[in-house]
Amino acid sequence: MSIEIRNVHKHFGSFHALKDVNLDIASGELLALLGPSGCGKTTLLRIIAGLETPDSGSIHFSGTDTTDVHVRERNVGFVFQHYALFRHMTVFENVAFGLRVKPRGERPSEAQIKQKVTDLLQLVQLDWLADRYPAQLSGGQRQRIALARALAVEPKVLLLDEPFGALDAKVRKELRRWLRRLHDELHVTSIFVTHDQEEALEVADRVVLMNQGVVEQVGTPQDVWDHPASPFVYGFLGDVNLFHGRAHEGQLHLEGVAIDTPEHATAQNAQAFAYVRPHDLAVERYTPQAVGIVAELQRAIVVGPIARLELWPLDPQQPDGHDPLIEAQIPADRFRELGLQEGERLVVSPRKARVFLQPNA
Repeated sequence: MSIEIRNVHKHFGSFHALKDVNLDIASGELLALLGPSGCGKTTLLRIIAGLETPDSGSIHFSGTDTTDVHVRERNVGFVFQHYALFRHMTVFENVAFGLRVKPRGERPSEAQIKQKVTDLLQLVQLDWLADRYPAQLSGGQRQRIALARALAVEPKVLLLDEPFGALDAKVRKELRRWLRRLHDELHVTSIFVTHDQEEALEVADRVVLMNQGVVEQVGTPQDVWDHPASPFVYGFLGDVNLFHGRAHEGQLHLEGVAIDTPEHATAQNAQAFAYVRPHDLAVERYTPQAVGIVAELQRAIVVGPIARLELWPLDPQQPDGHDPLIEAQIPADRFRELGLQEGERLVVSPRKARVFLQPNA
């Protein structure tokens, strides 16, 4: 089932939650709606489901206009953050619920229901828990049962709203991998909402980055990571350092260093800023001849193969009130080899940066 979203707007009072959203979702795709709280991703999911109605615009399922079709007739399955399992029902009865409440003419026989629920519990690898109650399950197990229940009615579209948000990091990681494998097996069109960039990049076929009701970028995980379309996308996907400077004829000039920016070859002394990932910063001991940004090592955190360095520039220049602290990452072996000590002076220089010109600059 493909989904076409066209020119969707949604207000809640004076708050403009969605602003002219357009999106195409391919049949069998696993799509992530990613963004910070309040960006409109859950509102968009609810409009796709039929739980909210857009103020204007349309939703089409495989070419059929479903904008005003009731949620019951859309044949969508839901999985929410907090499981929403019936506490008084066993795991088996929870999964069977959607089948038992179908209209009499569509309801499977008891034998068919039993077979279907057994198959689904095997699919989510929890058939051995069929007679337990939700209170007897772990969070991860409850979420897998919620997914089995959503799949029982054979939805054309599966919608997941922060499905792993209430779980601890280790369980979340396990369930992410499991969801991806399950999707590859079933190929049901699936849309999941998350504010966790790692989750979206690891699981989804494509990622939709949303900010303040607007779609900022749509692309594969590799696309949006390698080619962020806007400062928001760059800043939201992973840790990043922000440096201010001036762009002039293909170079960005920062304090003590120049970065080639051929994409801004025509810029004439324009205000600009550069985003640099922590692992794209070269770190050396300070010498008077060193070229780069001079900073003091305030803290070093060495965990596993990576050393994370927090550095305070000697000449902090952040005109917009942005925190001037610089984060760098180097291999732990390199950190030990250099014998770096907190409080000493270092020089950092970007090996790679993404440069944006200031608006109206």
